Amino acid sequence: MTYIDVFNGDADGICSLVQLRLATPRNAQLVTGIKRDINLLKNVEASVGDEVTVLDISMQKNHEDLERLLLNGAEIFYADHHNPGEQVAHPNLSAYIDVSPSVCTALIVDKYLNGQYHLWAITAAYGDNLTSVADGLSSKYGLSSKQSKVLQELGIYLNYNGYGANLDDLFYHPAALYQACVQFSSPLEFIEQDNKVFDTLQTGYRADILAAQSEKMFHETTTLSALILPNETWARRVSGVYSNQLSNENPDRAHLILTQKHDGDYLVSIRAPLNKLAGADEVAAQFKTGGGRKGAAGINALSEKDIPALIVLMETRYS
Repeated sequence: MTYIDVFNGDADGICSLVQLRLATPRNAQLVTGIKRDINLLKNVEASVGDEVTVLDISMQKNHEDLERLLLNGAEIFYADHHNPGEQVAHPNLSAYIDVSPSVCTALIVDKYLNGQYHLWAITAAYGDNLTSVADGLSSKYGLSSKQSKVLQELGIYLNYNGYGANLDDLFYHPAALYQACVQFSSPLEFIEQDNKVFDTLQTGYRADILAAQSEKMFHETTTLSALILPNETWARRVSGVYSNQLSNENPDRAHLILTQKHDGDYLVSIRAPLNKLAGADEVAAQFKTGGGRKGAAGINALSEKDIPALIVLMETRYS
């Protein structure tokens, strides 16, 4: 029997797997990548007797390979909060899908585990910019404001580490970051005892945010702000978390960040207004490489000629 753990390389994917493996330790193969590398099941070979855990990657984007693995006889546990498309039904598939805008995969796992490691779930919720949800859970479980703030920082930094054009852009490989986190039943213990990782990500995050703040919007209305970032490592790392920061600062407005790529196209982060978490996935789906959630979505390759159409779509959707 082979165990294979497949997970998104962001805060949500990492914290989801941390919870599961704290509850059920396994010596598993790890399959992960940058945050936007979501077609991860194409990298998996499994058959009868093998158990595959899949976390925080779209079932819709992995539909064909999911069916392939099930046909080969693998048993699959699948938890996710993205649009699943046409859901797969199979006796070997245990699927936990919830696309509610106030839910992330780590919260799905937290519910599955009856809250055994809820501090890791709260960390992921902060990382996914579900701040009000995470604040509510922090209060429910009796965390101090200082503890909540530290978990929020960790969630943001874990999420930040997942962004990049490739693994070389990241401070830590997501598999290595997971392996560091899973040593601790509480993220508070992780921060206290493995502060080198925390400090490295904090320093990088703060520097990259400052660089992003120096760039000027190319489109700004009461409905939408849009920013282009250069083809630089710092810009690729910060695009997602800076989108979240802009959403928090201007919750009634939608936000776009377009990051230039080596080939001339743009990587796009889409954020619905924080006070109206809907439609981001619908906008992204209008483009071939788009996808995501109701509140936050992205386009992996947008041509320059399509930028005006994207602006019109966003203005129309959120006016």
